[in-house]
Amino acid sequence: MHSHSLRFAQATTAQDIDQDRRQALINCWIDVSNAGGAAGFPFPPIDEGDAAPVLEAIVESLAPRTNHLLMALDDDELVGWLNVRRDAYALIAHWGTLHHVQTHTSRRGQGIGSALVKEAHRMAREDMGLEQLHLAARAGEGLETFYESLGWKEIGRWPGALRFGSGDDRDEVLMLVDL
Repeated sequence: MHSHSLRFAQATTAQDIDQDRRQALINCWIDVSNAGGAAGFPFPPIDEGDAAPVLEAIVESLAPRTNHLLMALDDDELVGWLNVRRDAYALIAHWGTLHHVQTHTSRRGQGIGSALVKEAHRMAREDMGLEQLHLAARAGEGLETFYESLGWKEIGRWPGALRFGSGDDRDEVLMLVDL
């Protein structure tokens, strides 16, 4: 990948994502999940029947004020994506939550994930008016180190909150970044 060919596209309504792009999002999610990625499906393998309805719910809930989908594109090929959501409730409307951060497995190690998260910071601050982002990450995957390298800090853990199988309980790591 040439860094000049990486660009970002935001979707803030369901109409912003055509059927081809929806399929690319689903295919990326299946690929990442089946490679063991911590992107929302804890028990691979998954297939289109698993990913499509969940993606469709995200797409249908997109809204300019409360829910954006950010896509990383190399030329027009989808190479990664994430979702930023905020609650409209006034008490907590100043922060949002980062969900489903993923880079297509064939494109890992090229800086796409870092660039995508940095762009999410900009998008959340400038386009959504957020002051802070939160996320919950699966411990034991190196995710804390990845996010810390991008300015996030661990603010707590839920010990053993995630059960992947008998004897495989993991902490859920709570992180935030000030924008």
